[in-house]
Amino acid sequence: MNLIRRNTVGDAIRRSARLFRDRSALVFGDRDWSFNALDRAADRVAGHFAGLGLNAGDRIAAYGRNSDAYFIAWLACVRGGFVHVPVNYALTGEELSYIVRQSGSRLVLTGAGLEANLAEIDVDARPLNDLVAIALNPDAPTGPDPDLDDDTLAQIVYTSGTTAAPKGAMMTHKAMLSQYYSVIHNMDYAESDQALAALPLYHTAQTHAFTMPQLLVGARNILIEAPVPDLVLRLIEQERITSFFAPPTVWISLLRHPDFATRDLSSLEKIYYGASIMPVPVLNELRERLPRARPYNCYGQTEIAPLATVLRPEEHDARPASCGRPCLNVETRVVDPDMNDVPPGTHGEIVHRSPHLLTGYWDKPAETAEAFAGGWFHSGDVGYFDEEGYLYIVDRIRDVINTGGVLVASREVEEILFTHPAVSEVAVVGLPDDKWIEAVTAFVVLRPGQTVDEATLVALARAHLAPYKLPKKVVFVDNLPRNTAGKLLKRELRKQYS
Repeated sequence: MNLIRRNTVGDAIRRSARLFRDRSALVFGDRDWSFNALDRAADRVAGHFAGLGLNAGDRIAAYGRNSDAYFIAWLACVRGGFVHVPVNYALTGEELSYIVRQSGSRLVLTGAGLEANLAEIDVDARPLNDLVAIALNPDAPTGPDPDLDDDTLAQIVYTSGTTAAPKGAMMTHKAMLSQYYSVIHNMDYAESDQALAALPLYHTAQTHAFTMPQLLVGARNILIEAPVPDLVLRLIEQERITSFFAPPTVWISLLRHPDFATRDLSSLEKIYYGASIMPVPVLNELRERLPRARPYNCYGQTEIAPLATVLRPEEHDARPASCGRPCLNVETRVVDPDMNDVPPGTHGEIVHRSPHLLTGYWDKPAETAEAFAGGWFHSGDVGYFDEEGYLYIVDRIRDVINTGGVLVASREVEEILFTHPAVSEVAVVGLPDDKWIEAVTAFVVLRPGQTVDEATLVALARAHLAPYKLPKKVVFVDNLPRNTAGKLLKRELRKQYS
């Protein structure tokens, strides 16, 4: 009876294949996968994983750049009941090792050029690209049909939060599907869409707010490795792209590229932005230069799979700085520390209830209890509602830096810089930046009689951290602002140096 009512992500992909059959679903380079071909690929690669001795519930880490093989690995995991663990391909060393070990991944699927980063980690690592041949082989065995339901764990997605140790958000099939339904409804996805997928698939936004729900409605997706401006603009013109998502930093890079003025971008009907706050002047310029395109502002976070609110096109004129209203399957409040609703216009913490939400953090019960204190999920963001129920984001409660749409824990950077013998004190904050929205900036106090330059400290950070976490600037100061209790006042640094 469970099978009759079962509704997993793998089941949803199979239903789409039966609806849209041999129509183009996913294009990567010279490979054009139909809906039927993707469905068969999921079965064959799931069978391959089972043949390696993996069982439903085992974790499989995916460590690579965008490719059709990367996406097929995700489809095979949800088809075979394996738990997909996406890993940022920029991570190396202890950052990479921690996620592989903490998740208990039995297999790491590795992108080209990244194999050496796994040499010191005791795990079975195999090339992602090998999955393409398996997916295309009509004689490849398919996996068994596992006993799954919608509460089965589908993915563990790691989010940096505010500590050096990332947290793995546990996402079920139900959470993913509930989010897909919200996205399809609130962001007007249609069978006729021609979508360009350029942002990293390891990030929940590209995979779960765009590519997956677009496939479920029959849209065609052109997948590229990275949002290189000249390639993005050429493909929009060449493929007559109608739908494109990017964080503000990418939209800015497109607006500043000379091809923006010469390419025919008139096919764009729906443009989506999110992952960090879009400066209103940039939004206004984007709307002026793409007058036929309808803008959607998407706000959320990894733990809500990731969509929470949407500002729709018809709502932009009246309130361009808002991130909209809660989407179909989300209930959102703004509360004080005692979990009381605050009046419109009053700042408070944004909290959510939703079937989109994570079930908890992998093997972190204390962090899970804290996140769900009071029976709501605490976003860690400060915001407010206006009188009509539109949400506005003010700041992060903790000192997380949003650089280019990716979260960086300031403490993580600080702890590395503290290891240099010349450093006495350090505070890392995000400062406004035309390119990065927020630039990672380190304020450093040196030990008496010691010297060190900016390049040396950045090189130290580079040896331990992913490139996007590196300080864009190091400022040497005589002291750091503190209150009378000795607490560091990062807000004073932002105020003084912004």
